[in-house]
Amino acid sequence: MAKADRNGRRRTRESFCRRVPDLGYYFIVTDTKETEENYMHGLRDSLPKRLQGRIVIKVSKARTEELVAVCKEQASLEPQYGEPWIVFDRDKVVRFNQIIESAKVEGVNVGWSNPCIEIWFDAYFGKMHGYQDSVTCCREFANTFEKKTGQEYRKSSNQIYIMLNRYGNEEEAVRIAESRLAQYLRDGIGKPSEMCPCTTVHRLVSEIQQKVK
Repeated sequence: MAKADRNGRRRTRESFCRRVPDLGYYFIVTDTKETEENYMHGLRDSLPKRLQGRIVIKVSKARTEELVAVCKEQASLEPQYGEPWIVFDRDKVVRFNQIIESAKVEGVNVGWSNPCIEIWFDAYFGKMHGYQDSVTCCREFANTFEKKTGQEYRKSSNQIYIMLNRYGNEEEAVRIAESRLAQYLRDGIGKPSEMCPCTTVHRLVSEIQQKVK
């Protein structure tokens, strides 16, 4: 028998199926003090005030290889944050694949970018270009950013999330990023280090936004 809502009306089976899970408590650790941190703060601050406290962003001074351990240790001090994530770039990280695999084993989600997070930002403007190294990716994205916004791209800007959404399209960016990831998998390429350009940061962003909406 269907349960009643607060007004005494019976809720149909369809109403249960349409229910979106509530936003959980996210504990996000990154090793970059500027770009990733500023972007994640922008994402958090874009949410309704009542939900912003559900997302904690920490910058770790530890080596990238230690991010999984740092995330687990710090998240354990605040057990209500049941959605642990690490966010980092391939850049010149040698044990890139191993870090991602270790995170999976330890129950930590990963938002990785190859070669760097600017490849995810690139998708906001309608295309994920084939940049193969972080220097080229940052330089070319800066050119795209300036053409689209009329402003200089600064990695230290705390307005990056706002600007990407004002002049770009986040939903389209998620579609582009997911399509690129799926294409690599269809082609039998499963190692993140060999998926370039590619990212999984979009899955964190999409998950949060879908639950909020």
